[in-house]
Amino acid sequence: MQLGLSVSDSDVSSFTPLVVLELADDTKAEAITWLLNRIRDKQQNGGAELLVNQLLFPAQDDQKPNPNVFLVGSTLQRLLNGAEDVGLFKEFQDGTMRGFTYANRESFKDFNGDGEGVLSDAECQYIIKHELDTLRAKNEEHVPGYPKLKLYPGKSVVRRLQSKGVLIQYFPLHNKEDLKRLSFSWYKKFKLSFQPLDDIRHYFGEGLALYFGFLEYFTFALVPMALIGIPYYLFDWEDYDKYVLFAVFNLVWSTVFLEVWKRCSATLAYGWGTLSRKKAFEEPRAGFHGALGFNPVTGREEPVYPSSKRQLRIYLVSVPFVLLCLYLSFYVMMVYFDMEFWAINIYNENPDIATSILLFVPSIIYAVVIEIMNLLYRFAAEFLTDWENHRLESSFQNHLVLKVLVFNFVNCFASLFYIAFVMQDMVLLRQSLATLLITSQILNQVMEAFLPYWLQRRRNKKVHKRMRRLMGDKELPLLGQVQLETEMNTYLGTFDDYLEQFLLFGYVSLFSCVYPLAAVLVVLNNITEVYSDAFKMCHVFKRPFSEPATNIGVWQLAFETMSIIAVVTNCALIGLSPQMKAYFPESDTQLILIVVTIEHVLLAFKFILAFVIPDVPKHIQVNLAKLEFDSLEALKKRRRALGR
Repeated sequence: MQLGLSVSDSDVSSFTPLVVLELADDTKAEAITWLLNRIRDKQQNGGAELLVNQLLFPAQDDQKPNPNVFLVGSTLQRLLNGAEDVGLFKEFQDGTMRGFTYANRESFKDFNGDGEGVLSDAECQYIIKHELDTLRAKNEEHVPGYPKLKLYPGKSVVRRLQSKGVLIQYFPLHNKEDLKRLSFSWYKKFKLSFQPLDDIRHYFGEGLALYFGFLEYFTFALVPMALIGIPYYLFDWEDYDKYVLFAVFNLVWSTVFLEVWKRCSATLAYGWGTLSRKKAFEEPRAGFHGALGFNPVTGREEPVYPSSKRQLRIYLVSVPFVLLCLYLSFYVMMVYFDMEFWAINIYNENPDIATSILLFVPSIIYAVVIEIMNLLYRFAAEFLTDWENHRLESSFQNHLVLKVLVFNFVNCFASLFYIAFVMQDMVLLRQSLATLLITSQILNQVMEAFLPYWLQRRRNKKVHKRMRRLMGDKELPLLGQVQLETEMNTYLGTFDDYLEQFLLFGYVSLFSCVYPLAAVLVVLNNITEVYSDAFKMCHVFKRPFSEPATNIGVWQLAFETMSIIAVVTNCALIGLSPQMKAYFPESDTQLILIVVTIEHVLLAFKFILAFVIPDVPKHIQVNLAKLEFDSLEALKKRRRALGR
């Protein structure tokens, strides 16, 4: 039986609401009743054993509210059992991080009394999401009321409803008090200090906290480059004999930067209990489809799609499309150079203030076109990757990242490579790099910070006005909060944020030796990025579900690949310098051999450094080994007790 909650109820819910679940407004009544019963039913009966209540919005003149909005919560004991099911790690009494078990709950450091504070809101919401996602069909052949919406035994009910549009969205609610405290310590006061990463992790989860940890680390790591770049720019940058030293420093910096980050991320992940956490078995994506078959791992009946068909789609459609887009990118680049030469000719004929300003116009237009092309390509890449029909979300993300990185790298850096190594015009390279970097940063700030803020502010005003018109002076914080958050934009993950940092890292590591202020500009950009991203997460987007993360994933490989390309690029720039050419005035072949040798030595140094610097600090390795040893000893004792 559904529990409808009218707006006059003083106690809007009999439990603490953690997750909002919104079904389509025309969802059949029998489907709603069936789903709510499944959510409330006992675990032994195949239910999620969660608490769920309906939230009824008051009637409005201008629009009909959706009656199918539900609040989901849970009892504390169910959450503690769920923490064991999802494999959460918590700090033990001896200071080590161990997998939480309900039987040994009192042996964990933060467990006091009934264990009210042992789980954060983000962890509770993650547990509820896990329970909803793993709510599986039993013997139902279809969703009640929808004969064509087939169900497969053992398959996720929620994912099925989501893929067919019956379930519009489900998201975690913001906690107003926690959000206020986090906002104050995070971005409401300007301070040159570290971010509250533990508080961010506590509220948003490890995945987002690791992104902000990386953003902070990247910004601080750029400070030495910026401090060296400022005097270099002021005194020596016109003397191209001097950029050799800056290029060498650039090479060492990019290698050490990434190797030390691995240790930092391992330290953060260990402290948060995700470093030794086993990866959960991945469920199929909501949009995955195929003929009915059996999963060879689980033995469950589910859609199966032949990998050969997927490979055909990738190599016969996706790859040619990406190559076509790369060709268009090169074509636009050549148009840009035509514009550049046109502007230079006008300046040479009549050098004055107007024509000197005109010199920057082609680069600015090209930078805007690059951003537009990146945006359009991103939509196309998402469509193609979804059409390839990847079974797992991780596979989907890896293919999407590969497509987007290849195009963005070529689109953003091809013109710089052409200027540096074909035209060999260092003055134009410096000008183009500066213009591309500054213009892209301005556009990113407008698109990522100011525009979303302005749009969300308009939405907030509409919702508050609607609430005041309906309720007068009466306060309904939960009702208004839910209505406001259902209309907020959904945060699509850290993909775009990492992509932006990847491109900035490319601008700094590839060509900054000819424009030393690149690091300074990126530092300034990242300082504003911290505050704008923090504000967006707190007030523009719906609260995302916590995602356990050990590291930054495939992006670590992307940054390392960029650093290897940087070695080749900087060595080539050193070879083109007048200083190096003076040593070999009559033998280009000998110069090339020397540069290639230096490049190989530096690459060898880079890989040796990566091998020498352990990814995980020694004390954490010891703690992990100790935990593994204790687990094996406990297993032996259990077997002896059972007489095996």
